[in-house]
Amino acid sequence: MEVPRTILLVTNTRRPEAIEAARRTARALLGRGLQVAAPHDECPALGIEAIIPVDADVEGAAARGCELVVVLGGDGTLLRGAERARGTGVPLLGVNLGHVGFLAELEREDLAEVVEAVVARDYRVEHRMTVDARIFAEGEQVVHTWALNEVTVEKAPEDRMLELLVSLDGRPLSRWLCDGLVCATPTGSTAYAFSAGGPVIWPEVEAMLVVPLSAHALFARPLVTAPTSLIAVDSVAPAKQGVLWADGRRAFPLPHSAHIEVRRHPEPVSFARLRDAPFTDRLVAKFALPIEGWRGAPGARG
Repeated sequence: MEVPRTILLVTNTRRPEAIEAARRTARALLGRGLQVAAPHDECPALGIEAIIPVDADVEGAAARGCELVVVLGGDGTLLRGAERARGTGVPLLGVNLGHVGFLAELEREDLAEVVEAVVARDYRVEHRMTVDARIFAEGEQVVHTWALNEVTVEKAPEDRMLELLVSLDGRPLSRWLCDGLVCATPTGSTAYAFSAGGPVIWPEVEAMLVVPLSAHALFARPLVTAPTSLIAVDSVAPAKQGVLWADGRRAFPLPHSAHIEVRRHPEPVSFARLRDAPFTDRLVAKFALPIEGWRGAPGARG
Protein backbone atom coordinates (compact mmCIF):
# COMPACT_ATOMS: atom_id res chain seq x y z
CA MET A 1 0.00 0.00 0.00
CA GLU A 2 1.40 3.37 -1.02
CA VAL A 3 2.19 5.73 1.85
CA PRO A 4 0.24 9.02 1.48
CA ARG A 5 2.36 12.03 0.62
CA THR A 6 2.12 14.73 3.29
CA ILE A 7 2.92 18.42 2.88
CA LEU A 8 3.37 20.61 5.96
CA LEU A 9 2.08 24.18 5.70
CA VAL A 10 3.63 26.87 7.90
CA THR A 11 1.71 30.14 7.69
CA ASN A 12 1.97 33.65 9.07
CA THR A 13 -1.49 33.58 10.61
CA ARG A 14 -1.25 37.25 11.57
CA ARG A 15 -1.65 38.20 7.90
CA PRO A 16 -5.09 37.67 6.33
CA GLU A 17 -3.55 37.33 2.85
CA ALA A 18 -1.26 34.55 4.11
CA ILE A 19 -4.23 32.70 5.65
CA GLU A 20 -6.16 32.94 2.39
CA ALA A 21 -3.11 31.76 0.40
CA ALA A 22 -2.70 28.82 2.79
CA ARG A 23 -6.34 27.85 2.38
CA ARG A 24 -6.08 27.96 -1.41
CA THR A 25 -2.88 25.91 -1.34
CA ALA A 26 -4.29 23.34 1.09
CA ARG A 27 -7.48 22.85 -0.92
CA ALA A 28 -5.52 22.48 -4.15
CA LEU A 29 -3.14 19.90 -2.65
CA LEU A 30 -5.97 17.98 -1.01
CA GLY A 31 -7.82 17.98 -4.32
CA ARG A 32 -4.79 16.36 -5.97
CA GLY A 33 -4.73 13.52 -3.46
CA LEU A 34 -2.01 14.75 -1.09
CA GLN A 35 -2.32 15.02 2.67
CA VAL A 36 -1.84 18.44 4.25
CA ALA A 37 -0.60 19.02 7.80
CA ALA A 38 -0.13 22.21 9.81
CA PRO A 39 1.18 23.07 13.28
CA HIS A 40 -1.67 22.59 15.75
CA ASP A 41 -1.62 26.25 16.80
CA GLU A 42 -2.20 27.38 13.18
CA CYS A 43 -5.04 24.98 12.30
CA PRO A 44 -7.87 27.07 13.82
CA ALA A 45 -6.96 30.06 11.63
CA LEU A 46 -6.94 27.91 8.48
CA GLY A 47 -10.33 26.39 9.29
CA ILE A 48 -10.09 23.28 7.06
CA GLU A 49 -11.05 20.05 8.82
CA ALA A 50 -9.03 17.85 6.46
CA ILE A 51 -5.75 19.47 7.58
CA ILE A 52 -3.85 17.24 10.03
CA PRO A 53 -2.73 19.07 13.21
CA VAL A 54 0.84 18.22 14.22
CA ASP A 55 3.06 18.96 17.20
CA ALA A 56 4.56 22.44 17.10
CA ASP A 57 6.08 22.51 20.59
CA VAL A 58 9.13 20.31 19.96
CA GLU A 59 11.68 21.46 17.39
CA GLY A 60 11.51 19.30 14.26
CA ALA A 61 8.46 17.32 15.38
CA ALA A 62 6.01 18.99 12.99
CA ALA A 63 7.83 17.94 9.81
CA ARG A 64 8.46 14.30 10.70
CA GLY A 65 7.01 12.07 8.00
CA CYS A 66 6.42 15.00 5.64
CA GLU A 67 7.81 15.34 2.14
CA LEU A 68 8.04 19.12 2.03
CA VAL A 69 7.40 22.21 4.16
CA VAL A 70 5.60 24.96 2.25
CA VAL A 71 6.02 28.28 4.05
CA LEU A 72 3.60 31.15 3.38
CA GLY A 73 4.82 34.43 4.85
CA GLY A 74 7.98 36.49 5.10
CA ASP A 75 11.50 35.65 6.22
CA GLY A 76 10.44 35.40 9.86
CA THR A 77 7.88 32.74 8.97
CA LEU A 78 10.48 30.87 6.95
CA LEU A 79 12.85 30.88 9.93
CA ARG A 80 9.99 29.42 11.96
CA GLY A 81 9.54 26.81 9.24
CA ALA A 82 13.22 25.92 9.58
CA GLU A 83 12.61 25.25 13.28
CA ARG A 84 9.63 23.05 12.41
CA ALA A 85 11.83 21.01 10.01
CA ARG A 86 14.97 20.96 12.16
CA GLY A 87 16.65 17.55 12.27
CA THR A 88 14.40 15.93 9.65
CA GLY A 89 16.14 16.95 6.41
CA VAL A 90 12.73 17.93 4.98
CA PRO A 91 13.23 20.85 2.53
CA LEU A 92 11.51 24.23 2.82
CA LEU A 93 9.71 25.92 -0.08
CA GLY A 94 9.02 29.57 0.69
CA VAL A 95 6.31 31.75 -0.84
CA ASN A 96 6.87 35.39 0.04
CA LEU A 97 3.84 37.12 1.54
CA GLY A 98 5.88 39.57 3.58
CA HIS A 99 8.07 42.51 2.59
CA VAL A 100 11.55 41.72 1.24
CA GLY A 101 11.26 37.95 1.66
CA PHE A 102 14.86 37.20 0.72
CA LEU A 103 14.70 33.55 1.75
CA ALA A 104 11.54 32.77 -0.20
CA GLU A 105 11.67 31.07 -3.57
CA LEU A 106 8.47 32.51 -5.06
CA GLU A 107 5.91 35.31 -4.73
CA ARG A 108 2.17 35.18 -4.04
CA GLU A 109 1.26 35.18 -7.75
CA ASP A 110 3.18 31.88 -8.13
CA LEU A 111 0.89 29.78 -5.90
CA ALA A 112 -0.53 27.75 -8.80
CA GLU A 113 3.03 26.94 -9.91
CA VAL A 114 3.88 25.86 -6.37
CA VAL A 115 1.02 23.36 -6.28
CA GLU A 116 1.90 21.88 -9.68
CA ALA A 117 5.59 21.59 -8.78
CA VAL A 118 4.82 19.92 -5.43
CA VAL A 119 2.41 17.42 -7.00
CA ALA A 120 4.93 16.55 -9.74
CA ARG A 121 7.93 16.63 -7.34
CA ASP A 122 9.40 19.07 -9.82
CA TYR A 123 11.96 20.79 -7.64
CA ARG A 124 15.61 20.48 -6.72
CA VAL A 125 17.03 20.61 -3.19
CA GLU A 126 19.91 22.81 -2.08
CA HIS A 127 21.53 22.90 1.35
CA ARG A 128 22.32 26.05 3.31
CA MET A 129 24.99 26.26 5.97
CA THR A 130 23.96 26.86 9.60
CA VAL A 131 25.93 27.88 12.68
CA ASP A 132 26.30 26.24 16.07
CA ALA A 133 26.47 28.45 19.18
CA ARG A 134 27.35 27.53 22.74
CA ILE A 135 27.46 29.62 25.90
CA PHE A 136 29.81 28.70 28.76
CA ALA A 137 29.82 29.95 32.35
CA GLU A 138 32.83 29.13 34.55
CA GLY A 139 33.90 26.46 32.06
CA GLU A 140 30.50 24.71 31.96
CA GLN A 141 28.26 24.72 28.90
CA VAL A 142 24.91 26.29 29.78
CA VAL A 143 23.33 26.85 26.33
CA HIS A 144 23.59 25.04 22.99
CA THR A 145 21.64 26.40 20.01
CA TRP A 146 21.86 26.91 16.24
CA ALA A 147 20.90 29.46 13.60
CA LEU A 148 20.25 29.62 9.87
CA ASN A 149 20.83 33.37 9.47
CA GLU A 150 22.90 34.57 12.39
CA VAL A 151 23.82 34.47 16.05
CA THR A 152 24.08 37.88 17.70
CA VAL A 153 25.52 38.99 21.01
CA GLU A 154 23.72 42.16 22.07
CA LYS A 155 23.71 44.44 25.07
CA ALA A 156 20.80 44.13 27.47
CA PRO A 157 18.34 47.06 27.55
CA GLU A 158 19.77 48.31 30.85
CA ASP A 159 23.40 48.21 29.61
CA ARG A 160 25.11 51.07 27.79
CA MET A 161 27.71 49.00 25.91
CA LEU A 162 29.40 45.62 26.01
CA GLU A 163 33.12 45.00 26.15
CA LEU A 164 33.86 41.95 24.02
CA LEU A 165 37.13 40.16 23.34
CA VAL A 166 36.93 38.28 20.04
CA SER A 167 39.20 35.35 19.16
CA LEU A 168 39.53 33.32 15.97
CA ASP A 169 40.80 29.75 15.91
CA GLY A 170 42.25 30.04 19.40
CA ARG A 171 44.08 33.33 18.80
CA PRO A 172 42.96 36.74 20.12
CA LEU A 173 41.80 39.16 17.41
CA SER A 174 40.55 42.37 19.04
CA ARG A 175 38.74 43.87 22.01
CA TRP A 176 35.71 45.99 21.21
CA LEU A 177 33.56 48.34 23.25
CA CYS A 178 30.34 47.93 21.26
CA ASP A 179 26.61 47.34 21.13
CA GLY A 180 27.23 43.74 20.16
CA LEU A 181 28.40 41.37 17.46
CA VAL A 182 26.80 39.43 14.57
CA CYS A 183 28.09 36.01 13.47
CA ALA A 184 26.29 35.21 10.22
CA THR A 185 26.11 32.56 7.53
CA PRO A 186 26.09 33.41 3.80
CA THR A 187 22.29 33.06 3.96
CA GLY A 188 22.21 35.59 6.81
CA SER A 189 24.56 38.02 5.06
CA THR A 190 21.51 39.79 3.54
CA ALA A 191 19.76 40.10 6.92
CA TYR A 192 21.00 41.71 10.17
CA ALA A 193 24.66 41.57 9.10
CA PHE A 194 23.84 43.53 5.94
CA SER A 195 21.99 46.19 7.95
CA ALA A 196 25.07 46.48 10.19
CA GLY A 197 27.35 47.16 7.21
CA GLY A 198 28.50 43.65 6.34
CA PRO A 199 29.04 42.38 2.78
CA VAL A 200 26.67 40.16 0.80
CA ILE A 201 28.06 36.63 0.48
CA TRP A 202 26.80 34.38 -2.30
CA PRO A 203 25.00 31.28 -0.97
CA GLU A 204 27.45 28.97 -2.74
CA VAL A 205 30.35 30.40 -0.74
CA GLU A 206 31.15 28.49 2.42
CA ALA A 207 32.21 31.06 5.00
CA MET A 208 31.16 32.81 8.19
CA LEU A 209 30.78 36.53 8.69
CA VAL A 210 31.72 38.55 11.81
CA VAL A 211 30.24 42.05 12.03
CA PRO A 212 30.72 44.28 15.11
CA LEU A 213 27.79 46.51 16.05
CA SER A 214 28.64 50.19 16.62
CA ALA A 215 32.14 49.37 17.90
CA HIS A 216 34.34 52.12 19.37
CA ALA A 217 37.60 50.78 17.96
CA LEU A 218 40.13 51.58 15.25
CA PHE A 219 39.83 48.07 13.78
CA ALA A 220 36.15 47.18 13.62
CA ARG A 221 35.54 46.09 10.06
CA PRO A 222 33.37 43.12 9.03
CA LEU A 223 35.39 39.92 8.62
CA VAL A 224 34.78 36.92 6.38
CA THR A 225 36.24 33.82 7.99
CA ALA A 226 36.80 30.24 6.87
CA PRO A 227 33.90 27.80 7.30
CA THR A 228 36.15 25.81 9.64
CA SER A 229 36.83 28.79 11.91
CA LEU A 230 36.01 28.83 15.61
CA ILE A 231 34.74 32.27 16.62
CA ALA A 232 35.04 32.87 20.37
CA VAL A 233 33.57 35.86 22.19
CA ASP A 234 34.32 36.70 25.82
CA SER A 235 32.35 39.25 27.80
CA VAL A 236 35.16 41.14 29.55
CA ALA A 237 33.28 43.51 31.86
CA PRO A 238 31.90 41.28 34.67
CA ALA A 239 29.06 43.68 35.49
CA LYS A 240 27.64 43.54 31.95
CA GLN A 241 25.60 40.57 30.85
CA GLY A 242 23.88 40.95 27.49
CA VAL A 243 21.79 38.50 25.45
CA LEU A 244 22.55 35.95 22.75
CA TRP A 245 19.95 35.79 19.98
CA ALA A 246 19.61 32.96 17.44
CA ASP A 247 17.96 34.13 14.21
CA GLY A 248 16.30 36.93 16.16
CA ARG A 249 13.82 34.33 17.47
CA ARG A 250 15.42 32.57 20.44
CA ALA A 251 16.98 34.65 23.23
CA PHE A 252 19.41 33.42 25.89
CA PRO A 253 20.56 35.76 28.71
CA LEU A 254 24.33 35.74 29.07
CA PRO A 255 25.84 34.92 32.45
CA HIS A 256 28.49 37.19 33.95
CA SER A 257 31.86 36.84 32.17
CA ALA A 258 30.27 34.61 29.54
CA HIS A 259 32.32 32.70 26.98
CA ILE A 260 30.59 32.11 23.64
CA GLU A 261 31.74 29.81 20.83
CA VAL A 262 30.32 29.92 17.30
CA ARG A 263 31.26 27.46 14.58
CA ARG A 264 29.74 25.79 11.56
CA HIS A 265 26.94 23.40 12.45
CA PRO A 266 27.25 19.95 10.84
CA GLU A 267 23.55 19.93 9.91
CA PRO A 268 22.42 22.29 7.11
CA VAL A 269 18.90 23.48 6.31
CA SER A 270 17.46 22.21 3.03
CA PHE A 271 15.57 24.42 0.58
CA ALA A 272 13.42 23.33 -2.37
CA ARG A 273 14.04 25.39 -5.50
CA LEU A 274 11.74 25.50 -8.51
CA ARG A 275 13.85 27.85 -10.59
CA ASP A 276 17.52 28.19 -11.40
CA ALA A 277 17.65 32.00 -11.42
CA PRO A 278 21.11 33.37 -10.53
CA PHE A 279 21.55 34.85 -7.06
CA THR A 280 22.43 38.16 -8.74
CA ASP A 281 18.89 38.37 -10.16
CA ARG A 282 17.40 37.79 -6.72
CA LEU A 283 19.64 40.46 -5.21
CA VAL A 284 18.59 42.98 -7.87
CA ALA A 285 14.89 42.15 -7.50
CA LYS A 286 14.74 42.13 -3.69
CA PHE A 287 16.76 45.33 -3.21
CA ALA A 288 15.40 47.06 -6.33
CA LEU A 289 18.95 47.78 -7.51
CA PRO A 290 19.37 50.15 -10.48
CA ILE A 291 20.60 48.25 -13.55
CA GLU A 292 19.63 50.66 -16.35
CA GLY A 293 22.31 50.79 -19.04
CA TRP A 294 23.34 47.13 -18.76
CA ARG A 295 24.18 45.80 -22.22
CA GLY A 296 24.81 42.16 -21.45
CA ALA A 297 27.85 40.07 -22.32
CA PRO A 298 29.63 41.10 -25.56
CA GLY A 299 28.79 37.79 -27.21
CA ALA A 300 25.09 38.29 -26.47
CA ARG A 301 24.79 41.58 -28.34
CA GLY A 302 22.99 41.56 -31.67
